[in-house]
Amino acid sequence: MLQTLSTTSSLWNPSRSGLCLEIMEFQRSQLSSMSPCPLYLKFKNKWVQKGRALVSGTFSYACQRPREYIGGKKPGAYRQNVDLPPLLPKKKKKPYPIPFKEIQEAARKDKKLAEKGIEKPLQPPKNGLLVPDLIPVAYEVLDAWKVLIKGLAQLLHVIPVYGCSECSEVHVAYTGHAIQDCKGPSSSKRRGLHSWVRGSINDILIPIESYHLYDPFGRRIKHDTRFEYDRIPAVVELCIQAGVDIPEYPSRRRTKPVRMLGKKLIDRGGYVEEPKLWRSVDPSSSSIVDLDTCGASGRFLPPPPEDVPLIAQETMNAHEIVRSGVTKLMKKYTVKACGYCSEVHVGPWGHNAKLCGEFKHQWRDGKHGWQDATVAEVFPPNYVWHVRVPKGPPLKGALKSFYGKAPAVVEVCMQAGAQIPSRYKPMMRLDIIVPESEEASLVA
Repeated sequence: MLQTLSTTSSLWNPSRSGLCLEIMEFQRSQLSSMSPCPLYLKFKNKWVQKGRALVSGTFSYACQRPREYIGGKKPGAYRQNVDLPPLLPKKKKKPYPIPFKEIQEAARKDKKLAEKGIEKPLQPPKNGLLVPDLIPVAYEVLDAWKVLIKGLAQLLHVIPVYGCSECSEVHVAYTGHAIQDCKGPSSSKRRGLHSWVRGSINDILIPIESYHLYDPFGRRIKHDTRFEYDRIPAVVELCIQAGVDIPEYPSRRRTKPVRMLGKKLIDRGGYVEEPKLWRSVDPSSSSIVDLDTCGASGRFLPPPPEDVPLIAQETMNAHEIVRSGVTKLMKKYTVKACGYCSEVHVGPWGHNAKLCGEFKHQWRDGKHGWQDATVAEVFPPNYVWHVRVPKGPPLKGALKSFYGKAPAVVEVCMQAGAQIPSRYKPMMRLDIIVPESEEASLVA
């Protein structure tokens, strides 16, 4: 849409041929309100009556056109209210993060190259080499992971957390909610009400573990050899494979790339036996304790009341650093997840341990259905109900459509005094007024 602004001054200079020029000037205050929209000049020929004669003139207009954004949304802006991702059915395999047609096309290309005897072109880290630009990111994520565990362990001494003993529901408030959505074994006896018990840090920060591999391109983990490998947090294993050096968990650093012909490794640099240095170290006295959530609440004392908001803000910042860092690392480094259960494996391919017990596991002999993992599977957000008044009455099931949700870490930090990042505000529904129970049926 074009708009013509008002003229403040005009200059007429008719020539013999009757041409005239009108120059339109604008006040600075008139343009300030239109700064988000681009201005441009428009020249137009017109016949203008001056007295009794018709004179041809060239007019200069300043017009504005509304700026068009990709997707109809301003960059950096968030919707007013958004719904959470839908819950995936348990009796069905998870959808592929990458469209299946693209996976098939890539497999066909690799097969054609293998038939011609051409090696598969690999770039770091797919060829076993590190990505130098991501090594500082890995160290930053690991440091933020330690701050996140320490901060949550301290805040849980101040902010109460409850978990259902029959299902995976978690609630951050001084009392559990009264929403009847429990799916536990004995939920019918309680009419869907949850059986609340005091929660721990594992209810807030879901422990997703992975096998630690000295050489991700080495021998696969078999079902009989699974106890020879350590289980550590998947975020820590991702950082180790991205370049972080931890003496207790060594990792092979290649100087020559691996070579592949189709799906077959033709040169992996030989097998290298894993060093056993970590077994002579006392785990309770080493630095690896700070990388795990086990016993974290007992390692850190309750903080002073005046330090709680500062700790909450540091924990919130650490959570955002871990989330963004894991997203950057997973764009380059391969992480696999089971399409049926929550098992995660950091490496170019999954392991062969027969530990899957989800949908139709008998048909697969307990083997996992490996596919590319998402960030939510490696670093789960664990959404909980957002409580505006933690010490107020419990949330009611009749009003659950007016309540919002937020990741458990964000909800704990917010109740402790931290600032909420803008990306979480739409799903928390902060601009919705929760009506009374008798008014809920009258709301349109």
